[in-house]
Amino acid sequence: MSTSTGEITRNRPATARLLILVGVAALLPGCSSDMSDLKQFVDQARATERRPIPKLPELKPHETFAYAADELRDPFEAIAFNQAKPGSRSERSTGGPQPDESRPREPLEGFPLDSLRMVGVLEQQEAMWALVRASDGTIHRVTEGNYLGQNHGRISVINENQVALVEIVPDGLGGYQERRASLALSE
Repeated sequence: MSTSTGEITRNRPATARLLILVGVAALLPGCSSDMSDLKQFVDQARATERRPIPKLPELKPHETFAYAADELRDPFEAIAFNQAKPGSRSERSTGGPQPDESRPREPLEGFPLDSLRMVGVLEQQEAMWALVRASDGTIHRVTEGNYLGQNHGRISVINENQVALVEIVPDGLGGYQERRASLALSE
């Protein structure tokens, strides 16, 4: 029996079809139309007691509040501390120290006092000069009467270890008060 190659290739598609049909036939029993368990569940669900859904509770209406701020101070307006009642502390403090706003500013008044450092002293013709380094790195020569810091600080005494000054700071009630401060020689 001799078979030629042509016969085998002709029979191959028929064999493949036969295998597909056998596979489909084997799977068909799994797809049965038995839905008795589904019908039983539906019947059981219909037979359960139906409870009514409770009504939503009634909501009480909120009372409206009318906010009338016509007679109140505007919260975005600056508070005027200078309008003091007679005999109050701020009226009494206006007679105290006052910064001189008309004098020209000195270079070291542009820096906060805590950013300035005393780095040395010089004595020339019986006058003491302090060397003060600003936060930008420049060194300035100052003497008694010069101003430094942002609170109108006027130098009162210079010695070998420190620069003493008197600042004029706001007291929070519209007036000013004097405060003593100093720069110590940094090592």
